[in-house]
Amino acid sequence: MNYAASALPDITAKLPGWRATALFVVLLFGLAGLFGRGAYLQVVHNDFLQEKGNARYSRVIEVSAHRGMITDRNGIPLAVSTPVESVWASPADVEIDGQQVRQLARILGMGVGELKNRLFDTSRDFVYLKRQLPPDQAEKVVSLNLPGISLQREYRRYYPVGEVAAQTLGFTGQDDNGQEGLEFALQEQLVGKHGSQRVIKDRHGRIVEDAGSLRAPKPGSDIALSLDSNVQHLAYRELESAVKQHRAKSGAVVVLDARSGEVLALANYPAYNPNNRGRISSQAMRNRAVIDLFEPGSTMKPFTVATAIEQGKVRPETVINTERGVYMVSNRKIHDSHPESMLTVAQVIQKSSNIGAAKMALALEPQALWQRLSDSGFGAQTGSNFPGEAPGRLRDPGTWRPIEQATLSYGHGLSVNLLQLARAYTVFTNDGELKPVSLLRLDAPITGRKVFSVNTAHALRDMLELVTQPGGTAPLAQVAGYRVAGKTGTAHKLAGGRYIDRYVASFVGFAPASNPRLVVAVMIDEPNNGQYYGGLVAAPVFSRVTGAALRALNVPNDAPLDNVIAPPADIVREEV
Repeated sequence: MNYAASALPDITAKLPGWRATALFVVLLFGLAGLFGRGAYLQVVHNDFLQEKGNARYSRVIEVSAHRGMITDRNGIPLAVSTPVESVWASPADVEIDGQQVRQLARILGMGVGELKNRLFDTSRDFVYLKRQLPPDQAEKVVSLNLPGISLQREYRRYYPVGEVAAQTLGFTGQDDNGQEGLEFALQEQLVGKHGSQRVIKDRHGRIVEDAGSLRAPKPGSDIALSLDSNVQHLAYRELESAVKQHRAKSGAVVVLDARSGEVLALANYPAYNPNNRGRISSQAMRNRAVIDLFEPGSTMKPFTVATAIEQGKVRPETVINTERGVYMVSNRKIHDSHPESMLTVAQVIQKSSNIGAAKMALALEPQALWQRLSDSGFGAQTGSNFPGEAPGRLRDPGTWRPIEQATLSYGHGLSVNLLQLARAYTVFTNDGELKPVSLLRLDAPITGRKVFSVNTAHALRDMLELVTQPGGTAPLAQVAGYRVAGKTGTAHKLAGGRYIDRYVASFVGFAPASNPRLVVAVMIDEPNNGQYYGGLVAAPVFSRVTGAALRALNVPNDAPLDNVIAPPADIVREEV
């Protein structure tokens, strides 16, 4: 008898039968769950798997838009966008060794540490390594064939005229957005809308297929400025020469179309090259013709005289006692450089008599004088819409003391910018109508604001022509073949609320005097070569700019080519 076998327990008899059933049910529900999840992902939520797959091989990249071109009034390019390549990386896809990192850093001109920080920053899907590379440099990057590193087409702004119009045009930043000047002011019209594009990459992160455009880029609008490239070049050339000749701090020239108010030239010196801004000072970037303020000096006298004529106080032939060069107002002396006993109103302008201007101003009600100056655009922006334009300063007439009203007549106690001053002279070239200025090309002249009557405007035009003749303060402003008219200005500079022995020399005029086509304003800041009067420093610049511009624009002569009369050895100079 086998007792060992009979002693074994009956194990099967003790296992409950429901356990097998339960296990089967659990497995069945598990399979059903997996089947249901698969069906859900494949049918109901199909996008989820698609996105996961695309995330590994598909990328959406930005397609840069082409910024609008800026041209002069004749279609000559002043600012254009040229295609360049930028290097970018997808850190998750970068697979390069130390030697390749050093090679890439050398090509890009970057430090190895800085490059590594960008390449292996996996917290970002996209990072620029270097923006706006020249073609030869971009080709070297491509030749390395590095996984996860690609090129992207962008645009870089190029300025064909360089420093000639730098402060007026301004410049763009790395993202091709306007930072200064008209590039900034016209940003909304010039900037395009970037597009997007889906691409397929291989397992090394290299783009192998264009999967199609999601949104096409929309280029910005082209804009035609009022500037004339020829006039701008010659204005800049003559200004640079004058600033260097007189060892001046700076200078500016404005040329306006006398009929429409369009700005044909807006030149500043010193300047900078907007195509190479590695080392430029904030001073070189200033558009002094629009932003800088100065006391206009005797260039204000025509507005005082025009107001006195308009108010019926004087006529061009009215004789004024100029007190032999010294006149007391409220215990303060007003001087004339060239003492005279009697001068007609026309001679007050021709010889720039402070005393004659002061007497006419004091004969007027303060409000009447203020209103005409305000209507002529002083104390307000010109409407050019140039960023940072200074409005100037014209005080409330209720605060004027008699001596302040007197000195205001010859340009002390108020401030202007050069564009504002040039615009004001359009009242004499347009039969008493002040023209709005425009930095954009106009299809037709815009109606201005009436300030003086036709007769008054013509009377001042005749007086201002005398200024450029022998016996006036600006015979050096004469132009061969053309009659010219204008007014000199020489003013002390203010520093800390006090006048100092530094000067601003200016001249504003127009030509041809018989039928004005151009208004030209010149300002030389702090001439330091022994001469500082407007008639000696600024008037010759006016002559050269105006003569060359009139010829370039084919404006008919209104005088013989030998009409220039040699100025006397001692040119009449205004009191400062």
